[in-house]
Amino acid sequence: MNYLTSEVVQNKRVLMRVDFNVDLDEEGNVVDDFRIQRTIPTINFLKENKAKRIVLISHFGEPKEENYFNEKFSLEPIFNYLKKTLKEEIHFLSIRDYKEIKKEVEKFENGEIILLENIRFYKEEEKNDEDFAKSLASFSDIYINEAFSVSHRENASLCAITKFLPSYLGFLFKEEIENLNKIRENYKSPFVVISGGAKIKDKLPLIEKFIDKADYLLIGGAILNTILKAWDFEIGNSFYEKEMLEKAKNLGSKKAELILAGDLLVLDKKNSVQIRNLGEIKTTDKILDIGPIALKTYKEIIKKAKTILFNGPLGKIEDERFQKGTIEIIKAIIDNNKAQAVIGGGDTLKGFKIPNSKFQIPNSVFLSTGGGAMIKYLAQEKLPALECLK
Repeated sequence: MNYLTSEVVQNKRVLMRVDFNVDLDEEGNVVDDFRIQRTIPTINFLKENKAKRIVLISHFGEPKEENYFNEKFSLEPIFNYLKKTLKEEIHFLSIRDYKEIKKEVEKFENGEIILLENIRFYKEEEKNDEDFAKSLASFSDIYINEAFSVSHRENASLCAITKFLPSYLGFLFKEEIENLNKIRENYKSPFVVISGGAKIKDKLPLIEKFIDKADYLLIGGAILNTILKAWDFEIGNSFYEKEMLEKAKNLGSKKAELILAGDLLVLDKKNSVQIRNLGEIKTTDKILDIGPIALKTYKEIIKKAKTILFNGPLGKIEDERFQKGTIEIIKAIIDNNKAQAVIGGGDTLKGFKIPNSKFQIPNSVFLSTGGGAMIKYLAQEKLPALECLK
């Protein structure tokens, strides 16, 4: 890998891929700036070491061709937020023909920061088009990848671009790899994996990788519903993945002790929250969080862990009635300051933004910006954008 140094960036025109795909409210205000804030140190490093120009590339959402240059997918709200955060003049370029970008960018060569419009507005991006990448490379001297969270994508601004410029791993990207390696390769027992979220299909590579290594696998979220359904428990009206039932049946036959919640928070047919034990779920119930007894059990297991991996909320985190499971698990991980822990995934990290949930993050806990990328890396699958940097 090529790593950043002051000599590398000094007096260079820098092209940097970032991930500013963050949550906005209905008024277009940034409500979760975690990924932006984690990129600021690298931007400051480039400024301090006199980069001649800094061009930032990001995507936002998943626009399709009919939505290209639609304000719904514009990076302009993020640009406005970034300008306030950096407390300096930066520039925003929204250009429909990518061949015109170079002409506009080259007007700036005095250390300015330029944010380009949503890179996914160009169909060539997701096709990993080399001509498109060559055009982006034409106005820069070096390329930096600071977008670990999308490194599992084979896109032009992540992969093809590396064929045309000297390419470097950003500080955040490097930190992600170093911390995930502690879980992937240097874990200590007891090793506890906590897995939740909506879809078992997305989490299955992670579960399958660690079910033979971990000591405990604690399950929540809609993943729990699929496993319970596969094991012939009544789950009522709860969401589950029918196509994953066969695979879910076999998850209890490996090394890790698979722990399923024995009591659950459900929404009944009257829209009231109830606590139900397994075996008491009614056909009209909807499971939306783990119950208090399960939560106590999970916390006791976390308390004695030496390595912890947490990916995916345990309840419907956007509803305050079903946030407790996720919040309490985060607190339990933080309280265990003897364990090396990684918490990752966009929905999981929303637990840190819930009003009145105050967390002091110790050095033993690493918050990953990645979701899908984190899962694939920990499952030892190849990340195209990482492979291109080797």
